[in-house]
Amino acid sequence: MATVKNVPEPRPPAGPTPSAGEGGGKFKFASDTAGFQAEVRRRVLAYFERSGLAQGADARMVVKSVVLLLWFAASYVGLVFAAQTAGQAALLSISLALAMAGISFAVQHDGNHGAYSKHAPINRLMGLTLDLLGASSYIWQWKHNIAHHTYTGLNGADFDIDVPFGRLTAAQPHRPMHRFQHLYLWPIYGLFVANWQLYQDFRQLAEARIANSRFPRPRGWRMVEFWAGKVIFFGWAFALPMCLHPWWVVLLGYAVTSVVLSFVLVLIFQLAHSVEEAALPPLAAGSQQVPRPWAVHQVNATVDFARNNRLLCWYVGGLNFQIEHHLFPRICHVHYPQIAPIVQQTCAEFGVRYSAHESLLAALASHARWLRRMGRPPLAEATASSGSPGGAA
Repeated sequence: MATVKNVPEPRPPAGPTPSAGEGGGKFKFASDTAGFQAEVRRRVLAYFERSGLAQGADARMVVKSVVLLLWFAASYVGLVFAAQTAGQAALLSISLALAMAGISFAVQHDGNHGAYSKHAPINRLMGLTLDLLGASSYIWQWKHNIAHHTYTGLNGADFDIDVPFGRLTAAQPHRPMHRFQHLYLWPIYGLFVANWQLYQDFRQLAEARIANSRFPRPRGWRMVEFWAGKVIFFGWAFALPMCLHPWWVVLLGYAVTSVVLSFVLVLIFQLAHSVEEAALPPLAAGSQQVPRPWAVHQVNATVDFARNNRLLCWYVGGLNFQIEHHLFPRICHVHYPQIAPIVQQTCAEFGVRYSAHESLLAALASHARWLRRMGRPPLAEATASSGSPGGAA
């Protein structure tokens, strides 16, 4: 993976640097001659110095982690050992899915970014909660921390925009079926978790490839963590319940849980990048030279939403402050509401466009319109987007 200028934040997990593949890992960003990234970092770090706060988790984060893990445990125990009716099982399956989403947003996410604590073992422990949920934290670190955070929205490098049968950026080829993606992608979103837990991790481990970039297969203890996580997940999700209930009941419960979990996870992450206001730079044919500095690209390609919704912010682990997260992924999310005004003011002074939706509903509507827009044939899309600041701008 080629060196990216002015990108001090995204860091790979332990292991060798992945080799560049076709397309992925070769994008280069313009130099930050205006000094935007240095200045926004200086101001945010000055905030922590003035306030005397640490950049990692505080008591709020610890309490949240305990609440979410207890929510998960109570939902699972109730579902497997106490549910007596189909209605009770359905409600507990939904509760389990929401608890798992909360852990993914607010616990493993910070842990795997190294943002939970200044102590690496604590970050690793929190990061392993993702393995508990059935997904490899090792592969996720390469896929999310490196591919997504470094090359946000860039086709061929950012795996997050590779949605089956979908077209999320103008750089992706258009196919006739995409004209209906604003209708058929919603049920496909519901398959995301099952695909991740049961297939995708194993395929990516075998191929050692994410998008168009290769990554090193885990070795030693990290390989043990991969397989131990899978064994533990299949044990609590399938083996133990099947000792107490008919197999078809267990599979039905898994289906309900995974579909609800899929929708919650996918939509929260889609609302940050696959919306009209997220602006990806047009690249010349065959070129992988991004005309913007890395930090400017992160702000332009990312959109905040519902920043005043305190309950949502608590639940999604600050992922409604995605601009701040992309600029400072190693700062714990509990601090994002306080540093957001600093980032926004710095953007205004440097002429960097900063976008935020007022509500979750507004962000959802923008994503729906974006799916429809990306589904149009390129000529119609170009005509419709003339003068628009949307993602193809």
